[in-house]
Amino acid sequence: MEDLPEAMLTEILKKITRTSDLNSISLVSKQLYRIEGHQRGAVRVASTLCTATEALKSLCLRFPNLRKVEIDYSGYWAPGHGNHFENNGLFVLSSNCSSLIDLTLSFCSNINDTGLGYLAYCKTLVSLRLNSAPQITSIGNFSVAVGCTSLSALHLIDCKKIDSVKWLEYLGRDGSLEELVVNNCKGINHHDLLKFGSGWMKLQKFEFEGYREIGGVRQGGVLYDPSYDAHSRDIYDFSCESLKDLRLAHINTWRKIGLRVVLGKCKALEKLRLEYVHALNDNDLIALSRSCSNLKSISLWLNLQRYSSDVSYCETRTSFTDNSLYALALNCPMLQTVDLRFSGCAADRPSEIGFTQKAFLVFIQSCPIRVLVLNTANFLDDEGMKALSYSPYLETLELILCEAVTDAGMHFIAHTPCLSNLTLRLCHKVTDVGVAELGHAHKLESLVIDCCSKVSLQAAQGVTMLVHYSRDLSNALVKTIGFSSAK
Repeated sequence: MEDLPEAMLTEILKKITRTSDLNSISLVSKQLYRIEGHQRGAVRVASTLCTATEALKSLCLRFPNLRKVEIDYSGYWAPGHGNHFENNGLFVLSSNCSSLIDLTLSFCSNINDTGLGYLAYCKTLVSLRLNSAPQITSIGNFSVAVGCTSLSALHLIDCKKIDSVKWLEYLGRDGSLEELVVNNCKGINHHDLLKFGSGWMKLQKFEFEGYREIGGVRQGGVLYDPSYDAHSRDIYDFSCESLKDLRLAHINTWRKIGLRVVLGKCKALEKLRLEYVHALNDNDLIALSRSCSNLKSISLWLNLQRYSSDVSYCETRTSFTDNSLYALALNCPMLQTVDLRFSGCAADRPSEIGFTQKAFLVFIQSCPIRVLVLNTANFLDDEGMKALSYSPYLETLELILCEAVTDAGMHFIAHTPCLSNLTLRLCHKVTDVGVAELGHAHKLESLVIDCCSKVSLQAAQGVTMLVHYSRDLSNALVKTIGFSSAK
């Protein structure tokens, strides 16, 4: 090995991706140690980093060409949690990692605006992620906005002291951001994000999740909003025609106010996630469908809200009706992934879901759906499963708490032409008989049975080679509720 040219050794090491393997190889010889150290471009430091400043100095000397660094104290639950990594650690990184382009700080509780200000010297920094940084305020954010001139991706998660949006206005005028994620930041609401101004022009990914107190659940009030026109001119005159990935979660909106107006402006949108956004109606999705013919993935997580056109009548249902499904079916011919979740809807009151089975099937049959997730879809019964079985592209199906689906539905779905992956979670009307129908078809590559009370392990094991079977109710309920955390 020592006789091989250094260029050849470098190429060999480039093909090794596992960190443990690289660490082992670096112990073989001084030459490999040096080459591997200069080649290493990424490092992740977890809670074992106790003397952070000195350890970082050693890391920077060992790996002088680091491009990606992650400091993660998320698993370190002890007094002084995250305090080992201080402002001086950021000074070391900014002073010694001249090639740094990607930095993630998670649960670093002792970092404040002074430390963040050191990052202004990282002129090559492209991506910054701050996850649970309780001491950072808008002052530190503004320092990054001004100093990190190459910044194109910014993630702020659980940063509760950031409030003023001058940093956002500055980044908007600069127009360099392509990716912006703001999740659960108490001082930033969805009206503030509209002050991003001309910055929306270049943005390709945007994610906003409203602040929620621990254990808090927002309830929908009476929403007098039957005629909102999502295509009308509004006070937010901006364009976001480059936006491809949009997620809005846990926010209350109102007519012509807030991020709701974004939905009708995203002509390049490919992926949309709306998770418990209050006060939307059909006009929002109709406007979106007319603008977004390239839409490939949509997630609608809906809970019960109260809609009223006058004081004499009030309707309790989820946000959208069949009109939205028909609009998507007509205008979005590239949809491949659909995730529909309905929270709080009772099985004996199907009218609480604004969608009917008839419109849903028209929607599914009009688009090349490959992945379909249905959570508490009480409108879907065995006849719907029969129609669904004719879907020519459907490859992955996940049914959660679909209480009207029985063994007969399994008989139908087993014959879906391309279906290879099936998940059944908390589907208590499916029994061993229905699972046996799946086995007779010999089509599935993977099967997940999660807390289906009438399905036995023995029946599931006979269906296909790759089977996951569980009776862990607590885990199944967590997956069913569907609350997500940004990554």
